[in-house]
Amino acid sequence: VPVMESGGGLVQAGESLRLSCTVSGLRFGVSNFGWFRQAPAKEREGVAVIRWTDDRTEYADSIKDRFTIARDNAKNTLYLQMNSLKPEDTAMYYCAVGDFFPDLLDGKASYWGQGTQVTVSP
Repeated sequence: VPVMESGGGLVQAGESLRLSCTVSGLRFGVSNFGWFRQAPAKEREGVAVIRWTDDRTEYADSIKDRFTIARDNAKNTLYLQMNSLKPEDTAMYYCAVGDFFPDLLDGKASYWGQGTQVTVSP
């Protein structure tokens, strides 16, 4: 299943970015999705997830109230709106598709994208 992220880049602290993730080859509207990130020399961490049944979302405490996950089923696209970016948000951001929402919360996904780099300068 092709999973492709886009929208990363280099920004200054306080600025915003919107990441996009397009997915094909599956029933987008009945899939669970998540955004994860991994900074150099750090473990991958979950950023935000969204459940297909009711659009329930879960966020990491470090980005709560700054990032928003959303989906557009008509466009087969997942988004991550990132506001008030901080240097510590610098990481490779990955989009993931999960069959089971609880597994996704634990970082277990069926499909992963290649990632898009986000770099935030002070």
